[in-house]
Amino acid sequence: QVQLVESGGGLVQAGGSLRLSCAASGRIFRFDDMGWYRQAPGKQRELVAVIRSGGTTNYADSVKGRFTISRDNARNTVYLQMNSLKSEDTGVYYCNSKTPHPGLVYWGQGTQVTVSS
Repeated sequence: QVQLVESGGGLVQAGGSLRLSCAASGRIFRFDDMGWYRQAPGKQRELVAVIRSGGTTNYADSVKGRFTISRDNARNTVYLQMNSLKSEDTGVYYCNSKTPHPGLVYWGQGTQVTVSS
């Protein structure tokens, strides 16, 4: 059974940092594109950052320069280092993987991040 399990969320003051982790199991993920999404209350889920199987990364404009996505294929884990957090970063953060063709998508259960101003 494929599972993605996020951890590392919590309550932090504005300007602080958090590191999210997503541990994947049930298949080999080194060929997948891995991403972090977030959903704020009353808003749609949005892409925060993605790291492709080859290591290239993309970020939402709102987090560029503050967040860093990375992966450890040996541990089947993807990370999101979040610095200089703002209140607008508050939301549930979800880990996502997308396989090569046929492009199956898996989601984690999410971890809450709350930034107090």
